[in-house]
Amino acid sequence: MGKYARPLTRGVSALALVAALAVVGACGVEPTQGSAGGAAGTSEKAPPPYAPDVAEENAATYAPRIDPSNFVERIDNRYMPLTPGTTFLYEGKTADGPERVETYVSHETREVLGVKCTVVRDKAFLNGKLSEDTFDWYAQDREGNVWYFGEDTKEYENGKVVSTKGSWEAGVDGAKPGIVMEANPRVGDSYRQEYYESEAEDMAEVLSLDASGLNDAVTVPYGSFGDVLMTKEWNPLEPVVLEYKYYAPGTGLIGEEQILGGTDRSALVDIKAGQ
Repeated sequence: MGKYARPLTRGVSALALVAALAVVGACGVEPTQGSAGGAAGTSEKAPPPYAPDVAEENAATYAPRIDPSNFVERIDNRYMPLTPGTTFLYEGKTADGPERVETYVSHETREVLGVKCTVVRDKAFLNGKLSEDTFDWYAQDREGNVWYFGEDTKEYENGKVVSTKGSWEAGVDGAKPGIVMEANPRVGDSYRQEYYESEAEDMAEVLSLDASGLNDAVTVPYGSFGDVLMTKEWNPLEPVVLEYKYYAPGTGLIGEEQILGGTDRSALVDIKAGQ
């Protein structure tokens, strides 16, 4: 999966940070507020793993209604703007070494369930070598919610494809789309980002609309941001793995960190437009 919605089995390495959490220590950035116990203004201090039985109960009735006429061509959600030609560059560390991720919003589209989706390409480099190449498909509805319709992903070792696990397409083999970013996030909101049984079941919850907790700036290598949205994401298939993501208004994902099941982290270092 791509940078905005990646299976937690791959950790943060696949596609935000910092305030209140030392997310990008490896990038030379220090937290601006709080401690590793949790940011002020969040819904909890030490989030526990999520119970698989609860998630599975919800999965049984999950049936999003997709009407192609309810979708628009542009993705301009304030927390996830995806303007064609833009490249987001992230750097961080994983258990296997330093990683760099290039997220390119292409001019290409792909039709899924009758909806014209924007194709976003994520290329991850581990220790300087290509480790994953993924094409994700996103679309925004008229209300402003950004939906995730699937992905085509390949994992590499020594220049060769070793796995395509995690690939899925809404409408194929029972797979269903999900929301990766709400139009108007509210603390406590919880939603499915994707659903392909036993393969892709990521979920998210809004923790805070001000990750610093004191209206201070959240700082990453690319810059400092206010009013940062903080979410937590998990996968019912791996109940002991959890990560935080951080989104800045008008910019998008700026950092992420794994807080249960690992210590992977990454942060936005640059944005290139007009490619």
